Amino acid sequence: MKKLLFIPLIVLLASCYNQERNCKDFKTGKFSFEYEIDGKKKITHFERTENLEIETFEGKTDSSSVRWVNDCEYILQKLHPKNMQEQKAVQMKILTTKENSYTFEFSIVGDANKQKGTVTKL
Repeated sequence: MKKLLFIPLIVLLASCYNQERNCKDFKTGKFSFEYEIDGKKKITHFERTENLEIETFEGKTDSSSVRWVNDCEYILQKLHPKNMQEQKAVQMKILTTKENSYTFEFSIVGDANKQKGTVTKL
């Protein structure tokens, strides 16, 4: 019986744990994002200022405007879209932060399909 009393206490304490989010530390700087496509590791490097993000992927450079919604969320809009897909804005949300990295989720604005990733600050 005593063991059953500890279960709600443990659940209560675990629910009080708050993930660290020092988003302001990642508003500007140089970053890299690693991911896998068809079993091959890909790396994107980008530099972000308060209003601009310049991304380099496989030797190609592209730029987007950055509009911060709050300290942990921003909207990216390509400055020179090459097709209809690139014209769509991307919503980014920082979920957790660590010393030199953050985990985020992103989606096309208005799309419920969200993806996650981790970015490292260089």
